[in-house]
Amino acid sequence: MKTSRRARLRQRHYRRMHRAGGLNLVSLMDIFTILVFFLMVNSSDVKVMQNTADVPLPVSTSEKDAVENLTIQVSGQSILVQGREVARVDTIGADDLHVAGLSEELAYRRNRWAEVPEQGLEVTIMAGRETDYRLLRKIMKTCVDEQFRQVRLAVEAEVRNG
Repeated sequence: MKTSRRARLRQRHYRRMHRAGGLNLVSLMDIFTILVFFLMVNSSDVKVMQNTADVPLPVSTSEKDAVENLTIQVSGQSILVQGREVARVDTIGADDLHVAGLSEELAYRRNRWAEVPEQGLEVTIMAGRETDYRLLRKIMKTCVDEQFRQVRLAVEAEVRNG
C-alpha cells in the first residue's frame, strides 16, 4: 500500500524530532579553553606559604607579600628544610652555637649555586609562637654562617577591619 504525501511528511518529521540529541563539542572546548587561560593568568598573583597545622605562627601585620624561597620549619622536636628532617631539637646541646644537621644541609644547598650574591641567600624560618628564642637564635646563626643572610620569619597576617 502506498502512503500518502502527508503521511510521509509526518513520518519524516517524527524521525527528525525524536532522534537522540548530539553534543556540540566545539563550543564546549572553547569554553574550557577560555577557563584554563583565565585560571592560569589569575593564579600567578597568589603567594601562599605552605603551613602545617602543628606550627602556629605568630600574628603580625605585614606590608609585603610572602616570597617563595628556602623554608626552614621548626615542628615539634624536628627541624625541617623544605619538608625534610635535618636535625632534632633534643640533640642540640645548650653550649652549641649552631645546629650541625642544618649547617650541612644549608652548605649543600649553597654549593648548588654558581655564585652567592653579596647580600647572601634568602631563607624563611617558620617557627611556632612557643619556640624557645635560644633555639631560634641558633638556627638564625647557622643560616648566617652558611651565607643565608637574608633571614625572614614567617608570620600569620593580621586581619584589620576599617
